[in-house]
Amino acid sequence: MKAPATETIDWQKSGGLVPAIVQDATTGRVLMLGYMNRDAYEHTLAIGEAVFFSRSRQTLWRKGETSGNTLKVTEIRADCDGDTLLLRAEPNGPTCHRGIVSCFGEELPATLLDELEGVIDGRLAQRPEDSYVAKLAAAGVGRAAQKVGEEGVETALAAVTRDDEGLAEEAADLVFHLLVLLRIRGLHLEDLLAQLAERRR
Repeated sequence: MKAPATETIDWQKSGGLVPAIVQDATTGRVLMLGYMNRDAYEHTLAIGEAVFFSRSRQTLWRKGETSGNTLKVTEIRADCDGDTLLLRAEPNGPTCHRGIVSCFGEELPATLLDELEGVIDGRLAQRPEDSYVAKLAAAGVGRAAQKVGEEGVETALAAVTRDDEGLAEEAADLVFHLLVLLRIRGLHLEDLLAQLAERRR
């Protein structure tokens, strides 16, 4: 696990505690905010799972010790002042005690692509007559797959015949149509990201 040395973190600025923001290592979604003291940090490094300090109970607690919804920490970063931590983690189940993915709510997009996927889902659910996505879905998975193929060829051609802006435009068309195809097939952006995450191992 990549992490800053314990002694480089400013434990004294806030009375021995530092905020620890947890981010899904695959999707980038912010999952929760906890607090760590030096002991919690060192326990996290030792076991590879997120351990926090409970301000209400004044004791250490390992995330998921009762629910089983643990956080496998893959990387820890300190901010520029060394008084806030970012934990990148792989969640085993929902992080929030309410049984949802993030303590900040399910509806909060993690990225622009998540937001775009939500728009696509809306078009597929409502099927407005003037929606390009709805028309493409109505034409079937074969037509959607064909569009991905066409946009892939156009992107490849743009790479050798057009300027950077032109290539970016064609690449955006390709990604958009790929997202539409995935949703028509019932797959999510997270399914794609999970596959990419496997390739970084």
